[in-house]
Amino acid sequence: MALGLNNLSPAKGSTHKKKRVGRGPGSGLGKTAGRGHKGQKSRSGYSSRPGFEGGQMPLQRRLPKRGFTNIFKKEWVEVNLAKIDESFKAGEEVTPEILHARGLVKKAKHDLVILGNGDITKALKISAHRYTKTAKDKIEAAGGEATLIVREPKAEA
Repeated sequence: MALGLNNLSPAKGSTHKKKRVGRGPGSGLGKTAGRGHKGQKSRSGYSSRPGFEGGQMPLQRRLPKRGFTNIFKKEWVEVNLAKIDESFKAGEEVTPEILHARGLVKKAKHDLVILGNGDITKALKISAHRYTKTAKDKIEAAGGEATLIVREPKAEA
């Protein structure tokens, strides 16, 4: 028999019949339709607020506040040498902008740090804001150069 739109069916056991509530006592879900008895929770359209505990002080308000968010925190984007090695040919230049364009780095505005995970087999000119010691050693051992990008401090107004 040829497969066509007229004889398609889901795999056996993958679909379930809809639960028909409130259809008489014989169904087992008649009268209150599995909602218990009267009250706010038995009405249609009811949905509780996330974290609501029936008027009791909710957990997120009972626990003390802790810590703070450092607004000066430095965000780093990390790239491993193995990823760079498989994405670039020998002699190519590697910059944060090129990494972003090739999809290896999602956020181009953060500073780039090169990690020494994996091996590098080609001589590449890599420019980044920071290197781990092993990454720098591996780049130089492969005949490449690791250039440091220095950001100028912002002038105060």
